[in-house]
Amino acid sequence: MNRTDHNVISFGPDKVYTRHSEGAFLRLKDGQILFVYSRFSGSYDDDAPSDLVAIRSADEGETWSEAELVIPASFYQTKNVMSVSLMRMANGDVGLFYLVKQNATVNRVMLSRSADEGKSFYKHVECSMPDRAGYYVLNNDRAERLANGRIILPLAFHRGNFEDGGSKGYFDGRGFTCFLYSDDDGETWKESADTAYPPFAHSETGLQEPGVIEKKNGVLWAYSRTDQMYQYEYFSLDNGEHWTLPQASRFTSPASPMKIARNPYTQDLVAIWNPIPNYNGRRIFRAGWGRTPLVYAVSADDGMTWSEYTLIEGEEEHGYCYPAAFFTKDNAMLTGYCSGGPKDGICLARLTIRKVWL
Repeated sequence: MNRTDHNVISFGPDKVYTRHSEGAFLRLKDGQILFVYSRFSGSYDDDAPSDLVAIRSADEGETWSEAELVIPASFYQTKNVMSVSLMRMANGDVGLFYLVKQNATVNRVMLSRSADEGKSFYKHVECSMPDRAGYYVLNNDRAERLANGRIILPLAFHRGNFEDGGSKGYFDGRGFTCFLYSDDDGETWKESADTAYPPFAHSETGLQEPGVIEKKNGVLWAYSRTDQMYQYEYFSLDNGEHWTLPQASRFTSPASPMKIARNPYTQDLVAIWNPIPNYNGRRIFRAGWGRTPLVYAVSADDGMTWSEYTLIEGEEEHGYCYPAAFFTKDNAMLTGYCSGGPKDGICLARLTIRKVWL
């Protein structure tokens, strides 16, 4: 077995599929690893036609099956479903969270359940609140189950107003964070009492693309990308109902999402992110958007201190973003992320899964 860090598979754009992005992993009951991701056609825009497809690995991520369609956008009579999280549900089902783009103004957050390990899905529940429809963003690999069984989803909300769902209208790129939660294994959903607003002015991003992780003491730690050269962080002491004021974290970053995951074998936290901000004078290449390098760091004390970061990938003209993390039985980490460069047109167009030895 190759025990050096290596890319195990990469999907680039072609004449049929123009973008492969934003996936998540899950261990199946037979020991295989499932990876579901968004596959686009027509263009690489976020609102281009997109379905959800799945691949599987029986050898801890070294090789993968051919992609199979699992959720087509046509199921919802729309053209775009994207941005996947996976979770093992309390009754043993595979839970698949994702966005349904109803129109230019409305994204719905859905949970679909599978009783046959992701081959088909028999139940579809809307997690977002029907009485407050709007443009919500749930990033890939973001759904978290807390120690008390609660499922929590961190969402960025963006104001918008498009007439008849068309392309002309108003969209506010500045996001703020709200949280959905379920205490009955995803059957019903509520919104947390607090909403996290950006504590800074002169921003085009606000708080975008949030994530959340539960610390060992039960505190919830949320984080968001910003254009302030840092990931911003905020905390909850009551399982996500109320949140502290967001503040700059130790993680420098351009406006690109971070992922923090817990290694179930060691209980260490692993952060994956782009550590270099868009400082004055830095050259930003068209395809990469400044989202390079991609690195990870490890914390053995639940986020109090962190190791020096280790490079995952760092080609100057590429962009690396939207990472998902999964820890294998052979002491490695699989991370799936966008990795496009000049030949792909844009960083979002190519998806790579890399095996990293921790």
